Amino acid sequence: MPALGRALIDALKAHGAQEIFGIPGDFVLPFFKVIEESGALPFYTLSHEPAVGFAADAAARFRASISVAVATWGAGAFNLVNPVAGAYAERSPVVVISGAPGVHERASGWQLHHMAKALDTQVKIFREITCDQAVLDDPGRAPADIARVLRSAVEYSLPVYIELPRDLVGSDVPAVERLDRLPADPAALAECADEILAHLKAAIRPVLMVDVEIRRYGIEAKVARLARALGIPAVTTFMGRGLLSDAPDVTHGTYMGAAGDHDITRMVETSDGLLLIGVILSDTNFAVSERKIDMRRAMLASGRQVRIGHHVYPDIPLDALIDALLARLAGHTRQPGNAAEAHPPSTLTLDDAPIQPSDIAAAINDLFARHGPMPMAADMGDCLFTAMEIEGAPLVAPGYYAGMGFGVPAGLGACVAAGGRPMILVGDGAFQMTGFELGNCRRYGWDPICVVFNNSSWEMLRVFQPESGFNDLDDWRFAELAGPLGGDGVRVTTRRQLADALERAHATRGRFQLIEVMLPRGETSETLARFVAGYKAARERKA
Repeated sequence: MPALGRALIDALKAHGAQEIFGIPGDFVLPFFKVIEESGALPFYTLSHEPAVGFAADAAARFRASISVAVATWGAGAFNLVNPVAGAYAERSPVVVISGAPGVHERASGWQLHHMAKALDTQVKIFREITCDQAVLDDPGRAPADIARVLRSAVEYSLPVYIELPRDLVGSDVPAVERLDRLPADPAALAECADEILAHLKAAIRPVLMVDVEIRRYGIEAKVARLARALGIPAVTTFMGRGLLSDAPDVTHGTYMGAAGDHDITRMVETSDGLLLIGVILSDTNFAVSERKIDMRRAMLASGRQVRIGHHVYPDIPLDALIDALLARLAGHTRQPGNAAEAHPPSTLTLDDAPIQPSDIAAAINDLFARHGPMPMAADMGDCLFTAMEIEGAPLVAPGYYAGMGFGVPAGLGACVAAGGRPMILVGDGAFQMTGFELGNCRRYGWDPICVVFNNSSWEMLRVFQPESGFNDLDDWRFAELAGPLGGDGVRVTTRRQLADALERAHATRGRFQLIEVMLPRGETSETLARFVAGYKAARERKA
């Protein structure tokens, strides 16, 4: 029989994990030793637990599988709360494993170091931001608990929590058996698929909208096939920007209401047959709608539930629904309009003018046109809105939870999981939080390109509240820090310098490349300006 620690690692691998991110601490050292000595999964240590959580989140998003974040109890695991909350909000299956005091230590009667309030405080907190939990304090029950929790992560595409007492890591246990999938009622699934197709057939202006869950469940290619079979236009949400990047023939663009393309906005908001697949009904996706979408005439498949008007079908897995729809459309292939005529990449003017945020998008579009797209990780702020202007690249970003600090560690997760060299877009405020994680690139041979938007400001907050001086930041001269951290850095102030720096960075391999783009304070991307205007107008309409 394997030891508990090895059985847990083998179970993670069997459920789709391909890497572990972590930071050591005393209560997790025995499990770290098993991870290292087993060699069963690649193991990456970073510098601070929030980065561990963000990196695991990004790896899970890019791979459409679980990824693993490991930390010690209390002081370590509590640092994971914010990134795990973001993963929960955005449906990313991060497996959190916390080393914990041994069973015998728990019975000592002493207050244990790293303990906040009580021995079960930590699991209670994580119960709020994970969909399943297990404390492996009984070796006889542990394999069944592991199997249940990992199935939940896969089936619901949500974070889960496992707590491992350090004195039980070496306990002999049976191997963990993978549980069968949670079943869907065949009759309910068939009726649901038939009702969706009937609504679409009766609609005059049907539209397909997709969001993050289609990537979480690894069904992007199937959804593209569905759009072709239905012959209806497909759009992504704000959160889903970058989805279906491999299927430009079906994707018309991104719906952003008043902040986006007017034709796409009109197409979505006047649709009498809007099919939303994997869409999170959040304010970032819909707060800037020019007119309220009538959900009574829409069909929403998300979170293992399908809602069609007033009909609700519970426990309908998204992948099973897409399979059922495709089976009914076998042999049907129609072109969904003129999606291939999506907006061409903009072209940067190569001159000595100051750089505006949208110039960064133009420069990256030009780079991708020459060399092909790169996977991208964006932080929150105007860097994310600028990313909305970049065409045809897969993107991960905290579009709904909107937590800062995601970009750089997410880019490191992308180095592991994205299948290509990533591009990181991050503002100077967020870079102050997690930018030093780039110092880990040298150990692992990672060489992302990191573009820092530096206006010495929390500029996105200034847009909403321009009178406040606390949005001002100092100039930290980030490019000068790159060399000591193991990379190359350059500061650019003109559009010509920006284009040259991107080309050099792309040609340089083996070290991370940091391009510090100096931006005038008070300037934003065109997309953020439209988003803010639309958001304020929507608030005024509701007032």
